[in-house]
Amino acid sequence: MADMTSPLPLPGAATQVEQDYGFGRVVSEQHGYRLLNRDGSYNVRLENGSASSRILSYYTFLSISWPKFFAIFAVIYLAVVEVFAFLYAAAGPGQLSGEMHSSEYLRAFFFSVHTLATVGYGNISPVGTLANVIVTFESFASWTLFALFAGLIFARFSRPTAGIVFSKDAIIAPYGNGTAFEFRLVNSKCNPLFNVEALVVLSRFEQGDRGRERKFHPLKLERDKVAFFPLNWTVVHAIDKDSPLWGWNKQMLMGAEAEFFILITAMDDTYSQQVNKRASYMAQEVEFGRKFKMMYQQEGNRMVLDLAKLDATESAKLPA
Repeated sequence: MADMTSPLPLPGAATQVEQDYGFGRVVSEQHGYRLLNRDGSYNVRLENGSASSRILSYYTFLSISWPKFFAIFAVIYLAVVEVFAFLYAAAGPGQLSGEMHSSEYLRAFFFSVHTLATVGYGNISPVGTLANVIVTFESFASWTLFALFAGLIFARFSRPTAGIVFSKDAIIAPYGNGTAFEFRLVNSKCNPLFNVEALVVLSRFEQGDRGRERKFHPLKLERDKVAFFPLNWTVVHAIDKDSPLWGWNKQMLMGAEAEFFILITAMDDTYSQQVNKRASYMAQEVEFGRKFKMMYQQEGNRMVLDLAKLDATESAKLPA
């Protein structure tokens, strides 16, 4: 952790014990353990929780990919159709009239599809009282199901998400008369972002009072905020004598199980809401003696940003 005389990097934290950034002492002191996954998700797996609450939660429907979203709803839709088809078939013969199918169950199944979707073809209709009671409940189920589906579709489209993409590796590059820790990010979406802020924290194992323990060092950045974000942004931490990276090489970082936490916050101009993006770099994902290639070029009276060059680097000689 930072020295006791240094300012506390987290607002509201009264002691250095509170500077574990929420990971907790027990978890953060585990060796061979990545605290934050490369995509920014937490490296934690929930166990003995409710599977249905995880699969059918509001967060799950908002965060999963579109193919998984439609696949889950297709399964739910078919399950509801099957349940009511079974009830129609169990009601007995004569409850449904109309065109015959190869089996009584198929007639019940397709009638359930017609009722749930409210298409109303009319070739199959309920006759008995019991069948009409089942139709009443299925009509209510159809309203509920399609209301949920339409609401979640709207929520997925209207929810602001940061399209910020990070370079595959961070680098140690020449900077002025010395070196700097750098990584690059771009906004891959058309949503304009402004007031973009970066927080970078170095986590590594060091020798402490209780032996070898993980400590956290917030890194001072050349610039921790940009007002406008039309192109790419190379986040730079100058490695000087006050830097926790001073005198460190890749082997030392790997031996200390170093991990760099990245938190980006920005305002989305389209939704007028704050968006966040997390990432991390392990020591093996930090390349020494490289520098980023330029991503943009002028084309007529405008700039062209090539997203394919986000990870492009070239060799650079570090000062001795």
